[in-house]
Amino acid sequence: MTDESQTEDPMVAALLREREGYVQRGMDDRVAQVDEQLKLRGHQAPAAVKSEESSRSTPPKQRRQRGTETT
Repeated sequence: MTDESQTEDPMVAALLREREGYVQRGMDDRVAQVDEQLKLRGHQAPAAVKSEESSRSTPPKQRRQRGTETT
């Protein structure tokens, strides 16, 4: 079960969804800002768990690079 369904406050649910998007994109400064807003509303932010798969620094598997364009 996700955190959004465990809260009655729609603002907290929206912040949790927003936070998840920032975590997936690796935007740590934005995650910290959302965590601050969650704290102000009396909700503790979930622990930040980053997996290697969500990191943008690793290239996608089995994907070819685009060849150079010739005109």
